[in-house]
Amino acid sequence: MIWLKIAIALFVILEISNIMILYFMPDSKLANAMGYFKAWEKSKNDPDVHAMVKYLVNWVAGTKLIFILLLIVFLVRGDAQTLPFVGVAMTLSIATFFWRLFPSMKDMDQNDQIDPKGYSKTLRWMILGMVILFVGATILSFI
Repeated sequence: MIWLKIAIALFVILEISNIMILYFMPDSKLANAMGYFKAWEKSKNDPDVHAMVKYLVNWVAGTKLIFILLLIVFLVRGDAQTLPFVGVAMTLSIATFFWRLFPSMKDMDQNDQIDPKGYSKTLRWMILGMVILFVGATILSFI
């Protein structure tokens, strides 16, 4: 169970940094901020479009915050029966990146809409690493 708690804690730390950057430094190229997307800068040319894009960025950050706070509750109060289910849920939820987000990111990268070029590959390996981390930690929690 300790491996799963460590994996959850690492994920919480990573996502807190993502949330902070999305809320307070969305233009940056840190974490998963908007600075990687050329359309972010283009949206600033149309105030209506940029207002909607900023709203969606803040919505994503807020959704991440809800998710992280729930993980903290599981981390602090979760028992040996609950945490493996959290591990499975984390694995599945993170893996959904490959269903919808990665194909879009890959297309944008191929169409020169991402800077630096090839960032979709970096992100793919980072997300795959998280999936592997949670699969491993979840399996170890059953042992």
